[in-house]
Amino acid sequence: MADENTFKHCYPKLKTHLPKAHTVIRIKSGEENKTIGTCETIWKKLTDANADRNSLLINLGGGVIGDMGGFAAGCYKRGIKFINVPTTLLAMVDASVGAKTAIDFMGFKNQIGLFNDPEGVYIYTDFLKTLSDRELKAGMAEVIKHYLIADSKAFFELASLITIKPGRQYNIRKLNWDALVEKNVAIKSKIVSQDKFEKGNRKALNFAHTVGHAVETFFLKKGVKLLHGEAVAIGIVCENHIAISLNLLQRDKIAHIFILLISLFPALPSFHKNSIPGILKLMQQDKKNVSGKYQFTLLNGIGNFSINNSVEEHVIIQALEYYSEMTRIHK
Repeated sequence: MADENTFKHCYPKLKTHLPKAHTVIRIKSGEENKTIGTCETIWKKLTDANADRNSLLINLGGGVIGDMGGFAAGCYKRGIKFINVPTTLLAMVDASVGAKTAIDFMGFKNQIGLFNDPEGVYIYTDFLKTLSDRELKAGMAEVIKHYLIADSKAFFELASLITIKPGRQYNIRKLNWDALVEKNVAIKSKIVSQDKFEKGNRKALNFAHTVGHAVETFFLKKGVKLLHGEAVAIGIVCENHIAISLNLLQRDKIAHIFILLISLFPALPSFHKNSIPGILKLMQQDKKNVSGKYQFTLLNGIGNFSINNSVEEHVIIQALEYYSEMTRIHK
């Protein structure tokens, strides 16, 4: 399965390694197409191809294809095997690892899904050459998230490379992608292996995603294309503000984080304060919530986290207002 981008740029490299008798399922790219309607298209094409329970679905793409392909495979004939061949940085370091599969429903991100392990994940970092700088930087948000929750040394090493310095702009394409991807897969795999079904410390991987998912969906509903990693970057800013408000994180710790994010994302989109009630409404559907209470994973410091933090709505509003004002000033 591929979208119009991976069919054009990545499928030709994969085709030579596939059996001659295979069917290509083509879908449209974008989060807006991660729906039950697209799954129906996938299931129809599998049926038309006489795919049986011994068939294998290969998901060639980014996070959307990996999420949706794994979900579709898990449902078709009560489950067929699948493998992921991630083609974006975000998918390589995060989305393709961990067995989470899902689709969006009623405008809510990853509302319907299941845990479904792929038969394997095959990573070919040369696919990263097909990405725009914007896509690469979006993937870096998940890299930063991993380092913030689990590897302070790696965070500061990355910050020393990328952070803007007078007279110098770092070329992100010069990063050692093989080493970076391997390190991040190791971080996520270790966490997932200890808590597959997210009952405990796997919740650490949700850092920046409570706000991030809501903001991503909010912009999608407004017709503004915001990449998942860009939404995660917004989530990092807002959720660190929450951690400071709860005395979990010291203000001086976030300076390094903020400077690195600004170096990668100098012009993240803003939203008006009037939009905050709409973002909060989306957060009410967050899967971590318990009995209507907002639950967050927050940093205790760079490389440390705490889970199951109940946060009052007024604290979240203050964080969203902070981000809204900060981006307005920087513009």
